[in-house]
This record gives sequence, structure tokens and C-alpha cells, in this order.
Amino acid sequence: MSYVRLVDVQKRFGQVVAVDRLNLGIEKGECFSMLGPSGCGKTTTLRMIAGFEDLNEGEIHVGDRLLSSSRKRFYLPPEKRDFGMVFQAFAVWPHLTVYENVAFPLRLRKLPTSDIERRTHGALEATNLLDVAQKSPASLSGGGKQRVALARALAINPDVMLLDEPLSSLDPHLREEMRFEIKDLQRQFGFSIIYVTHDQSEAMALSDRILVMRLGVVQQIDTPLNVYSHPANRFVFSFIGLSNFLDVERDGDGPCRVAGGGGTLPVSPPAGMGSRLSLAFRPQEVGFGTKGTVDGEVQRKSFLGEVVDYQIKVGEQSVRVQTGRRSPGPEAGETCHLDIRRPFWYPAEEPEG
Repeated sequence: MSYVRLVDVQKRFGQVVAVDRLNLGIEKGECFSMLGPSGCGKTTTLRMIAGFEDLNEGEIHVGDRLLSSSRKRFYLPPEKRDFGMVFQAFAVWPHLTVYENVAFPLRLRKLPTSDIERRTHGALEATNLLDVAQKSPASLSGGGKQRVALARALAINPDVMLLDEPLSSLDPHLREEMRFEIKDLQRQFGFSIIYVTHDQSEAMALSDRILVMRLGVVQQIDTPLNVYSHPANRFVFSFIGLSNFLDVERDGDGPCRVAGGGGTLPVSPPAGMGSRLSLAFRPQEVGFGTKGTVDGEVQRKSFLGEVVDYQIKVGEQSVRVQTGRRSPGPEAGETCHLDIRRPFWYPAEEPEG
């Protein structure tokens, strides 16, 4: 049985269903990310787990503890759930030292002084903050403040750590550094992580599994590799990584043509998918081939370090292609031929959800 369990959980705000019949299991020691666009329901789900929002329907369990149940009319308040929480805003108290910021939740629990000192010292040591323990958090960088928030959450010895966009306020270099530190802390202490983000790279780097949501509905739950390589639907394909969609047409089960001109395609979808389709592919899974592949014209060529990014006009449509900087390729204004190595097919009318 999974350690964290959400059973038929629904949350409504007036007539709006923010989370719709969510069933979810998260294992002990797992890093589980909830990913999706703004308004998809991921933060609302985290707030229900934390106890900051009560659910309208369903139940939430952690281990053998019931946290919320609409049927039993039971709700355990946040302070009794014993979760570690780290938010987007650092939420450190500038009038307290780093040490007192970390010790404060333990003092609220009225723990013995020896326990407070031991736990606070251990959390500060784990987050490399011992040298600044007596300083004000105001003197620290953004990464330092976020370490204080992590240490404060660690000090209560949580089984589950809830992180809500914890790195979005940091610059890219610090964000990458903190990402690895969070993963190292999880390995060291063995807690489960439930991580909310809209940053795909964070979710891919940290997660054992990813939940992709849209409009309160689960689209896919899988490993990062499978979500990227085997998307469940058009929305997941479009949301995870860079993507291209070419509108195509065909008669019966005959060859496909690029809608609006651009010639006949050398690749074909499975039979029975209809006459109006979308051919989907990643910019990195396209090469420049020989005549007889998809014909296009280079509108723009941009050097991006290790990657060269092309914008290609195919008929009246436009797609992106990315190749390694050492790979030979056409110049802007030249005709090219695209070899689509890994095509995905979706009905043109398929809803993105």
C-alpha cells in the first residue's frame, strides 16, 4: 500500500472544480512532482495534503493516519500533520537569527531544550548553515535563505516534505545548485517529497515520478523518461519539452499531405485515424535529409551554444529544428529536407486535456 494516498479527492471553489476525483499513491522515500500550467490544480492538491484547504469529497491518508475525510467529516489541522513545508517565498523571520529560525517550530512544540539543540544543530549542519547560525537571514543570499527554510523543515524530522515552487525565486545557477541539494537531503534523511512546480527541468531532474495535470484532471502519472518519451496524449506532448505540430490531411488510408501546401509526407499514421491529423515531433528528433523527405525553407538560424536552432517553413506552417553545433546544416533562405525520425500522430480535433 502506498504511503501517501488520495482517494477520489475533489475540491470545488463555487462552481469551479479545481481538482476532480484525484486518485494518487506516493511511496515512502519517493520524490513525486506535480507539474502543469497555472490553474491546473497542483498547488490546490498540495494545500489539501498539507491541511491548508479541506477537501469537498474523498479521503487523504499518510501511512496508517487519516488526515481528511468528507464521508467521516474528519479534518486534521496542519500543525498536527507533522509535514515539512518549504514555500516559494522564503518565509524566514528577519528579527531572528538563522539558529532561532530553525529552532522556532521546535519551541512551539515545547520539546525539551536538549532535543531542540540537537535537532537544530543537525538541520543546520545538513544544510551547511552552521557557520552563519548566529547571523540574521537578511545577510544571506537567496540560496542561503532557502537553505534556512529547508533546515527549519528538516528539524521536525518529517516523513513527508511538501515543496511548493521552492526555487522559482532564485537565479538559474542557484536553482540548479539547490535542486541537487534537495535531492541529496532526501537521500540522507529518507523522507518522501511532494514537489509542485511548473518548471519541467526541475521535475525531470528531481522526480522518481511525475503527475501532469490540466484543469484539475490527471493527464499522466509516470517516470520522467516515460512522460517525455511516451506521452499519454497531445496535451502532455505539447507541455513536456519543445514540440512541433504539423496539420496534415489524407484521403482514406492514402499518403498524408501537409495542410496548406508543403508536399506529400514520407511517413504515415496508423490506419483508421481519420482524414485530418496532427503530426507531432520534437525539434531534437529531426535531421536534415535528402530530397523525398519533408520539404521546407529555413526562415531563421540561431546559434545557441551547443545547439543550433532553426525555424523552418513547411508550406504555410512553421516548425523548429535543433541540431548539434558541429552538425552541418542549411543557411537562412535555403531549401531543406526534414527527416522526422520519431513521429507521433494525433487526431486534429483531439482536445488537449
